[in-house]
Amino acid sequence: MIPNIPSKNLLATAMTVLLAACGAPAPEQTTGSTAPAPVGGGQSTVVDEQSQKNVVGVAVGSPDHSTLVAAVKAAELVDALSNAGPFTVFAPVNAAFDALPAGTVDGLMKPEKKSDLQDVLQYHVYVGVLKTEQLRDGQSLNMVNGSNVKVSVKDGKVMINDATVVASVPASNGVVHVIDKVLLPG
Repeated sequence: MIPNIPSKNLLATAMTVLLAACGAPAPEQTTGSTAPAPVGGGQSTVVDEQSQKNVVGVAVGSPDHSTLVAAVKAAELVDALSNAGPFTVFAPVNAAFDALPAGTVDGLMKPEKKSDLQDVLQYHVYVGVLKTEQLRDGQSLNMVNGSNVKVSVKDGKVMINDATVVASVPASNGVVHVIDKVLLPG
């Protein structure tokens, strides 16, 4: 016979019984209160070593993207790109930033140029997940900064404007396409 347990506590009671049967400690029951939000940061401050990395975590984990990571931090976009998304990020490698005219990167990293840096970085982000097989020749993508990029596909090679997609890495909140050039809004 099932004891008379209010329905809102039925699931908690069932889990407690199940865990006890498995020899695991029972979780503490709550009375509808929630844990306080972390103090001093947004989504990027959440530490999770178990789940798949988000688009920022993918870039942070790549030694070829240290300039991009520094730029995302300087533009204060880490929290935005750490959220659920979904995002398609076209991530230029360090060599792509090195190929820009001398002083370009240093100039954009200055605090007074933060809005220009944000514009450039947001030109590399599409809201939604686009895998390489979904990118079509002649396609136009509206990027987060409001400008469009053009996709071209020839002989299996995918290009975004004049940048070639050299690799793709899935992320928990989207996909990162590694590109060989920095996209500059027109």
